[in-house]
Amino acid sequence: MSTKPIGIFDSGVGGTSIWNELHLRLPHENTIYLADSKNSPYGTKTQQEIIQLSIKNTEHLISKGCKLIVVACNTATTNSIKILREKFQIPFIGIEPAIKPAALNTKTKAIGILATRGTLSSELFHQAADLYSRHIQVIEQEGEGIVQLIESGKLDSSEMTDLLKLYLQPLINANIDYLVLGCTHYPYLLPQLLQLLPEHVKIIDSGEAVAKQTELVLKENDLLNNSMTKGKSQFHTNASTEVITKLLGGNHDISYLEF
Repeated sequence: MSTKPIGIFDSGVGGTSIWNELHLRLPHENTIYLADSKNSPYGTKTQQEIIQLSIKNTEHLISKGCKLIVVACNTATTNSIKILREKFQIPFIGIEPAIKPAALNTKTKAIGILATRGTLSSELFHQAADLYSRHIQVIEQEGEGIVQLIESGKLDSSEMTDLLKLYLQPLINANIDYLVLGCTHYPYLLPQLLQLLPEHVKIIDSGEAVAKQTELVLKENDLLNNSMTKGKSQFHTNASTEVITKLLGGNHDISYLEF
C-alpha cells in the first residue's frame, strides 16, 4: 500500500498550491491530482451539489488505487468531508481556513478571512470561527469572481487587481493585521496581495499545515512511502490544460480527462 499514490482533488487548479506543499514535504510520494475545472467554482453551488461532486472525485481517485485523499478545496472540505469519511474506508485530509493562528497572534484584535461563499456559509467554518474568535473581530470577505478569473488564466489581469482592491479595502479599514486565505486558489494571489496590503498585515494559508497533517496520517496508518525514489505525479483536468500547465511550470504529466 505504501507505494500507492496520494489522491488530491479540487474544484479546479487552486489545489495545486496544496500539491506544491505536499511535494516539498513528501517528495517520494506518488500523487494523482484531479482539477474539476468543468464544475468550478464550487463556492456558488448548493451543499448537495458540492457533496455529489466530492463523491464523484473520490470514487475516481479510489478507482486509481489511491491510499489517502486530500480534499484540496476549502468549500468541498467544509461542506462534504464528514460525509466522505462516513462513506469511504480511506483516510481523508481536509482544508480549513487557518483561523486559529491568526486569532491567537493578532495584536490589533482584528483578522480578515477571504473565502468563497460556500466556505463562509458552512457549518464547519462557523464552528471554527466561533471557537477561536470570541475576543477578536473577524471580518469575512467573500471573494466572488476570483476563482473564475484564475481558472480563466487571468491571474495577473487588471480585472483581478480591481477585484482585490474592492475586497481588501474593508479589511484594511477594519485595521486587520492578519489575512487568512480561505480558498486554495488564493495563494497564487500572494504577489498582488503583498502589494495591496499594508506591510504589517501577515498572510496565512493552510498549505504547510496540510502537508504536515498528511505526513502524520500516513505514518499513523503505516502508509508512508519509504522509497528513496522521487515520486511520480499525474495531473488531470476536465477543462483546458493551459491554465494548470502555466501555474505549475516545468515538466509535468498533465492531461485532459473526462470525469
